[in-house]
Amino acid sequence: MTTLTLDRKDLEEHIGKIDSEKEEKITSMGTQVESVSEREVSVEITPNRPDLLSMQGFTRSFLQYTGKKGIESFKVNESDYSVRVDKSVKSVRPFTVCAVIKGLKFDDKKIKEIVDIQEKLHLTLGRKRKKIAIGIYPLEKIEFPIKFIAKKPSEILFRPLEFPKELTGAQILRQHPTGRDYAHLLDKAEVFPIFVDAKDRVLSMPPIINSHETGKISENTKDVFVECSGFNLYYLNKTMNILSSVFSDMGGKIYSVKIIDSKPFVSPNLEPEKIEFKVENINKTLGLNLTEKEIKNYLERMGIGFEKPKDKCYALIPCYRVDVLHWIDLAEEVAVAYGFENFNAEIPEISTIGEEDKMSVFKRAVSEILAGLGLLEVSSYHLTTKDDVRKMHYEYNDFIEAEESKTEYNVLRMDLISNLLKVLSENSDSSYPQKIFENGRVFELDEKEETGIKEKERLGIAICDEKANFTELKQVLDYLFKMLDKEYKIEECENNNFISGRVGKIIVNEREIGVIGEIAPRVLKNWKIGYPVPALELNLSSLM
Repeated sequence: MTTLTLDRKDLEEHIGKIDSEKEEKITSMGTQVESVSEREVSVEITPNRPDLLSMQGFTRSFLQYTGKKGIESFKVNESDYSVRVDKSVKSVRPFTVCAVIKGLKFDDKKIKEIVDIQEKLHLTLGRKRKKIAIGIYPLEKIEFPIKFIAKKPSEILFRPLEFPKELTGAQILRQHPTGRDYAHLLDKAEVFPIFVDAKDRVLSMPPIINSHETGKISENTKDVFVECSGFNLYYLNKTMNILSSVFSDMGGKIYSVKIIDSKPFVSPNLEPEKIEFKVENINKTLGLNLTEKEIKNYLERMGIGFEKPKDKCYALIPCYRVDVLHWIDLAEEVAVAYGFENFNAEIPEISTIGEEDKMSVFKRAVSEILAGLGLLEVSSYHLTTKDDVRKMHYEYNDFIEAEESKTEYNVLRMDLISNLLKVLSENSDSSYPQKIFENGRVFELDEKEETGIKEKERLGIAICDEKANFTELKQVLDYLFKMLDKEYKIEECENNNFISGRVGKIIVNEREIGVIGEIAPRVLKNWKIGYPVPALELNLSSLM
């Protein structure tokens, strides 16, 4: 949960006097009231609603929920502004989306609001700036066209925000307070990304810091240039949409920016997304008997539009919403608007004796044994990317793809070790040794299965440290089998993903159930892991 603290006076100017009835409605909207004082109102915002992390976004949603505001639409004015994305950034921070906002009126309070929403988006969608970094600049101090390029740290020179002198890119990571806080995001990069205007002035070095000369907003600022840089275009666009909608609610006019990349596009795109749904599916899910008109009204209370060309129903998802990806999400929206307090609880007319799944009991026992050895349990996504799979299994092609995936995570994972390596790669700034494991499900194509997909329960273990080796991991495996009162043996084998001579098959009852070995340097290099990694993966179903 993220806590949104709002100025009570400002909030009441938007939605009316805060009383017990208002507090109840705020809570029923899905944003629990945490505290109310004479000066402030604090509410809890769930991670799936970053669009509510501002006064503008919150009040917009509340007024729609209470029927005092209709469906929001945003106009994007055409312009000649452009940003060119250089190939040099592809290795460090490959994408950006941008917008220009004009006609704003800034004061200390408004500047604080903008900084606040910027930092909240950095923490939530941006994963502490790792995935997304946001920059906002006074338009009058920069000149288009702008370039998004990468240079060696020693070649970058500018005065960072609120600092008395110019520094190189490398010096910023060591000497500037913000640079030290986020140095781990760039410290292993050979080049650093920067935004540069037409006069070759540095605007910022994302995801670290803006320039003091070209990146500081003041009370005199009326027009701004906004950019988001990162690794996933879908979430970059959503972040830009949230910011654009906030600026629009502040009275600003939105202007487009042409992004000149390998595939040029215009940003931002504030058109709603369409999701098809059936009234009967919504009713069946909720156990209700709502009419089409009633569902339309409930969706509108959640800020979602409705249209019905011919015989199909479509929900129009606002550009700033990131949490509605499927019609089942629409059922939840209808439930919130209908009011959970209005559902009638029913006791099923059946009698059963419950029993915990045997595999769940076995997996918990395995987890407890490994946790007792000091290993940390992780839980990663079932969906991954083709690129991540091929960092280890470079010739793998039997992907099970998700249809119409909203993100780059669009294939089901086929092993656990790849996911464990991803976890290690993303935590290179944490202390060593790192000892992790995961009990999880993997997937493979199988025509014998009704769905064409076979699911297997697997255990994966990985150790990352300067002195980690095969022997250390085998000791973990020895202890695990001893505690499970089972026997195994290891037979030497060849596997391109492991170092030759340091890899073997795990055999139980003359059946191969897994593999253990030291990960090959080629794979470690692909994941930018600087220490040895012994890892194993075995089939829990066969072991049980």
